[in-house]
Order: sequence, then C-alpha cells, then structure tokens
Amino acid sequence: MHSFRYVGKELSCEGVTIASLVKKHGTPLYVYSQATLEDHFGKLHAALAPVDHLICYAMKANSNQAVMRVLANAGGGFDTVSEGELRRVIAAGGDPAKCVFAGVGKTEAEIEFALKAGIYCFNCESEPELQRINKVAARLKLIAPVAVRVNPNVDAGTHAKITTGTYENKFGIAFEQVEGVYARAAKLKNLRLRGIQTHIGSQLTSVKPFELAVKKLLPLVTKLKAKYNFEFFSIGGGLGIIYNPALASSDAKWWQSAAAKDILTPATYAARVVPLLKPLGLRILIEPGRFIVGNAGILITRVEYVKKTGKKNFVIVDAAMNDLIRPAFYDSYHEIIPLTKQGGATISSDVVGPICESGDYFCKDRPLPKVGEGDCLALLSAGAYGSVMGSNYNSRSLPTEVLVHGKQSAVVRTRQKVEDIWANESVASWLK
Repeated sequence: MHSFRYVGKELSCEGVTIASLVKKHGTPLYVYSQATLEDHFGKLHAALAPVDHLICYAMKANSNQAVMRVLANAGGGFDTVSEGELRRVIAAGGDPAKCVFAGVGKTEAEIEFALKAGIYCFNCESEPELQRINKVAARLKLIAPVAVRVNPNVDAGTHAKITTGTYENKFGIAFEQVEGVYARAAKLKNLRLRGIQTHIGSQLTSVKPFELAVKKLLPLVTKLKAKYNFEFFSIGGGLGIIYNPALASSDAKWWQSAAAKDILTPATYAARVVPLLKPLGLRILIEPGRFIVGNAGILITRVEYVKKTGKKNFVIVDAAMNDLIRPAFYDSYHEIIPLTKQGGATISSDVVGPICESGDYFCKDRPLPKVGEGDCLALLSAGAYGSVMGSNYNSRSLPTEVLVHGKQSAVVRTRQKVEDIWANESVASWLK
C-alpha cells in the first residue's frame, strides 16, 4: 500500500497534489511519502512483535537524510555497507549502536571508524575479513562484535544481478564451512562472536525462499548458539514489492502463479518465519530496504516531445537513466501514469529519456494514455534504487527531492547546479 492516488482526477501524495509540487519545483522530481514509510515500517514491526527484534533499514535502497530520519524516529536501526553510509546514519540522527556493517570489501579505515562509532555488529563475509577486524580491534584495544554471513546455497529465483545466496555469488561463507570458521574465529582474542547472519537475495515477493533458508539454517544456528552464546540471528533482507499490479513485470517470475498464502506481506512473512525463529530465544535482526521505501517514492517527468515513426510512438521525457537506472540496468518494470487521470483509448508507446544511449528508456511498447508536450508522467515505485543510484552521466544534474507529510511538503534535496558537477575537477597545470 502507498499514499499516491488520484483525488478526483489529480494525482496526489497524501494531502498534496503532485501538479502543485511540479509547478513549484520543476522536473525531474522525486516525491516521497512519509506516511508510507511509517506504515511499512510499522506493519513489519508489528508483525515481528512475538520475537525480540531489530529492524535495520538497508539504507543502500535510499539514503536521503529525511527518509532516514523518519525511520530513526520510528526506532529503526540501519544496515550499512560503507563508512560513508555509517556517517550518513550519524548525520541523520540514527544510532550507531543499532547499526550493522556489511559488505565483502571493508577497508581497515572503515573498520576503525565503525569500531570507534560503536556499531552493533560487523556482518563478516570471509576469514581474511575476520582476521583484519581482529587486527584493527587489537590496535585500538577494543573488542569487535562480529557475525559470520552464511551463504546457504538457496536459489531465491530472483534477478541474476540481485541474487546473493548461492555459491555462484561473492557473498558470505559456504554453509558447510561455517562451523570451522567460527571455531577459528573464537581463538581471535579481539573478536566477540555476537551472532550469525544470512541473506539470500533481493526483490523476493514470495515467502517460500525465506522459509527454506531459515529451515536450513536452524540446526546450525541452534548448535552454534549453544557453543558461542550468540545474542542474535539476522535473517537479512530481500523483501520485495509488486512493481506491476498485474504481476506482468520482469521482476516477477515463478511466483506469478503462487498461491495467495505465499505472496509476501508482513503478515504472511511473519506467519511462516516467526514460529520457526521464536524457539531459538535469540534476538532477530531483519534488514529490509526496498520493502519499506520502494512504494514510498515516485519520479515525475515532463514530456518534451512525442516522436512518431513508422512503427513506434516515442514519448521523450526530461528524466533519464541517470535519474532512474532500474529499467536500463535490470530491465525492470515501473508503472507509469499521467498526473491527470484519463480515460479512453491508449497508445502503444516507448517512454524514453534524452541520454545518448539506446538503453535510456523507462518502458517499451506500453499501452499508455495519449500525452503531449508539457504533460507530466509519474513513474511509480521509484523510492528504492532510484535517486540513490543516480549519476551525472551526460553532465546532467541530480534532481530535486521532496518529502510530503499530510498537507505539508519540504525540499529534502535541492536540484544540483550544473556547475557543481565539475566543481571538484581541475585542469592540469601544464595545460593552462
């Protein structure tokens, strides 16, 4: 569910019309709904109430300071993967003691910063990493809290670029090797074996892969808990959203025909995994990103031209793959709707951006209402992996971002000035 809907014929976010935001801030424009963020976080928190838990928002999905402050105020922690992300948490008013630090390539500088900041735990991806963390902690005369990320070799059936839980992926330590890794890590004097972690992939819209992974890990977790006095079990993130209401997108695969009881919601997720987890008596960590923020944001773009060829109707807009790369990168589906609700016939259209790449498109051969120059379109479900993956390709400025709360709206990121794109560049002295 989300708070973007037509009120009469005008698309609105909570109590604010999108047209009024476009008039004030221009396009391309990202709009976020605070009510949606709070609703998704709150429903997941309530569903997990039967177990002691901590929701660590995977901020790589959207690291805007305002988005993060909303979730920090709701009591959330954060899943970070770089020193920069951890610094963003602190800047946004988040608590480092509620943060985990993941990623396969942690540098010594990042480890040192995270230890000094007092993070909750490192999710470790290899034995060399455990040894490095121990070395840095010894130098600082600190004890580093760690958890090993277990790769359970469970195929989540998701897009190849966002699956993480098989032995073909770079993440985690193979299931069969984990006991030995913990035994060796236990001998490192500056490590505290605080828990165990897993994560099988992203954009999962079925409960089944989560259930399979938890069932596979339960005997191992139980055994290691008894041996090392674990405090938590992190079951990772990956909870997906429905990008296409008709389930016709490339984001959905084998679960298109899944039974209703298997479609992922906070209630169905908890109903299947909480009974498995509760007997452990451990704190349960979960690291969702897209599930919380994906449907909380939209991207607004203006039509610049309509170009008709013998076979195609091209709707050329002012947003591009540098603003929202998911369709170009993953061939992903985003629902596209006009700001003013329309009826009548549709036209098979390609919505494309101005960048000089054939991959710069948002949809192909999509039945859309007839639009013309100056009209605006909304790309829904753009809150996750949208602005955060933006770039300055073709020397294009990053767009304005706005947060809506009821009838209020505020700019939470100003449009980048063109000159700022090259502000940190310089010409070599011998070229002057």
